[in-house]
Amino acid sequence: MPTITYNRFIKFLQEELDVPQDSIAIAQRSVDHNLGLIPMVLWQYGLVTIEQLDRIYDWLETS
Repeated sequence: MPTITYNRFIKFLQEELDVPQDSIAIAQRSVDHNLGLIPMVLWQYGLVTIEQLDRIYDWLETS
C-alpha cells in the first residue's frame, strides 16, 4: 500500500470508524510488513465489527 494511501486509510479508520489508535497499533504490530492484512486483523481481534470491515473494504476499493 503506497504511503499516501496508507496515511489516508489510517485517517479513515480513526475519523470515520472511530477506531482507537491503540487498536490500529495492535493490528500494525500483528501484520509485520504486510499492511494489507490490517483490516482482517482488526476484525479477527474484535476491534471492528463486520459492518465496519465491509466499510473498510469498500473504502479500499475506491481509493
